[in-house]
Amino acid sequence: MKLGILGGTFDPIHLGHLRSAEEIGQNLALEKVHLIPSALPPHKTINPITEFHHRLAMARLGTNHSSLLETMDLEGKRPGFSYSIETLKELHQSFGPSTELFFILGIDAFLEIKTWRDYKRLFDYAHFVVLFRAGCRKHPLDDLFSDLDIKASKTGTNNHFTAPSGNAIILITPTRMEISSTNIRNMVKEGKSIHFLVPEAVRDYIIEKGLYQSDDSHRKSEVVSYNHSGKKGR
Repeated sequence: MKLGILGGTFDPIHLGHLRSAEEIGQNLALEKVHLIPSALPPHKTINPITEFHHRLAMARLGTNHSSLLETMDLEGKRPGFSYSIETLKELHQSFGPSTELFFILGIDAFLEIKTWRDYKRLFDYAHFVVLFRAGCRKHPLDDLFSDLDIKASKTGTNNHFTAPSGNAIILITPTRMEISSTNIRNMVKEGKSIHFLVPEAVRDYIIEKGLYQSDDSHRKSEVVSYNHSGKKGR
C-alpha cells in the first residue's frame, strides 16, 4: 500500500492544498493522501493560529468530496508540539512496514529541514515528495544534500534521488495556483470575497464561525520550541 502524507496548519485549507494533494496522489498512484492538520506546530516565528478544532473541521470539509483525499486527526490526539518525526513514527507503527509512506512538503519547508527535530531520521520512515511552488527559485539539490549531510544519490533523472535508507526523494512541480492562506485570512478580515479560493463548504464554515475577523478570538499565539540539540524544529 502506498499512502501520501501532507501536513500543515491549513489555516484555512484552500484549493491549492487540495489540488496539489490530488495531483500527487494520481501521479504517484497512491491509494490515499492523508491531510494531517498540525495541532501545535513548532514554527520558527511567533504567529497567531486558529484553534485546532476549526482547522480540522475545515480540512474535513475540504476533503469530503474526493475519494483520494482524507483528513486524519492524528496530531490533535497527541499532547505537546506536533513534530513530524513523531507523526511519521506513529504512522509507520499504525500501517506496518509493508506500507510505503510518501511525505509531501514544499521546497520552502524542505530548505529549512535542518531545523526540524531529528531531521536525518525522517528519511528512514518515508519517501519525500518535494513540491516546487510558484515563484520559488530552484536550488541545486546536490549542494543542499551535502549541506544537510545527507548522502542522497541521483537515480535516473534530475528529479529523483535516493536517500541512504533506500527511500526516494522526488521533486514534483504541481499546477501553479498562487493561493495563500495568509492572503485568504487578510481578505476575510477586509470583507473581500474568497469565492474560488477555498471550497464553498469551507467558505460557509468561515462565515458561520466568524473566523479571521478583526480581533479574532478563535486565534491564539504559537510559541517557539526547541529540540534536544537546542535548535528549533518541526
